[in-house]
Amino acid sequence: MNKFEEDLSKIIARIGDKYGKEVINKLHNMYKKLCKLYEANIVKINHSVMEVVCATELIVKGYDVDVEYRLNDILVCDVYGVKGDGNIIIEIETGFVPPEHALDPNTYLLARVASKIARYSTFAKKFGIGTPPHNIVQIPYVFLKPPRDRTEKEVLYLKKICDLYYTKPPVSFEEILNARLCVVYVINVDEATVSELSPQEYYEMLKQAMKDTNTSLFVHK
Repeated sequence: MNKFEEDLSKIIARIGDKYGKEVINKLHNMYKKLCKLYEANIVKINHSVMEVVCATELIVKGYDVDVEYRLNDILVCDVYGVKGDGNIIIEIETGFVPPEHALDPNTYLLARVASKIARYSTFAKKFGIGTPPHNIVQIPYVFLKPPRDRTEKEVLYLKKICDLYYTKPPVSFEEILNARLCVVYVINVDEATVSELSPQEYYEMLKQAMKDTNTSLFVHK
């Protein structure tokens, strides 16, 4: 067993202690799939364990769940769940910044989160971002509004930021205008738990934290 398999087995065992054998059985296919993707150098352990914890939360809520689920020829989402006539997509955001963006990390992360919301939310009735407690997800303020209340100016501003990093294909004006962010999952891997917040609750929590520490939250409003 390699380190990836070992760590994934440990988090699943931790989940089993909390939720029982039935949930572990439902995670078995995800475990095999992630191990194969790791062998192909497609996934990393820090991202994969968060997917598994997030998937567990959806399983407990009655969803049939898959990870690294292909939506089309371009997009593969992190966590995909189906329950009845509804579906949900959760994209994991760890806050990792590649070395080539060492001098523009805030703008890069803002564009990455915006592009995920804009592109993936069209494929699900409910879309969310999953993130660890130690990360700050820069949710563009425009996504806290319903599409009918978004102005052309703020949509074009966000598209301009996305165009700095995403051109093949670009994020469209219509994708940003119509995108919906429904939930933020704060994923505590240590405890194998998930806290569910609305985007507005998450935004207000961060705003208060920034105020308490006299720092600024780099989110366009």
